[in-house]
Amino acid sequence: MKQKTIIRWILILGLGGILIGGGIGLYLFNMPHRDVSKARADYSISASSLVNEFISDYDKANEKYLARDGDSKILEVIGKITSVSANMEGMTVVLLKEESASAGVSCTISESGGKSRNDFLPGHSITLKGVIRSGAAYDQDLGMFEHVILEKCTVVAQ
Repeated sequence: MKQKTIIRWILILGLGGILIGGGIGLYLFNMPHRDVSKARADYSISASSLVNEFISDYDKANEKYLARDGDSKILEVIGKITSVSANMEGMTVVLLKEESASAGVSCTISESGGKSRNDFLPGHSITLKGVIRSGAAYDQDLGMFEHVILEKCTVVAQ
């Protein structure tokens, strides 16, 4: 009789744990994402200054702009459009780079940006706001600098 009671309590506690864990998982999965277009930018900086910060002291720049929990800083970046392309998902990617610079800022425009690829003209200045995902660094294997990467970008001024 005692053994049946113990098994019953173990099953009840196990089922309760599964229900609580499932509820927490559903809550986290359906939690609203940060709306970068409506959020205030943490920093406003030129593309060349941002690249130079990463090239001069990568660790310090990482500490300043990138967060380990994935909630990295929102940046407003001002620069000159060097090229416009599409990534593998068909999203517009704008490269902000000075001609003499070794690296630039690659900005993936969010689908809600409301701009087509033809709206971005090389040579024109633009201000984009987005979430930073990685900084500029020298790649030994390729023998070149990698660009700073911004995602979920929207146009602030064109």
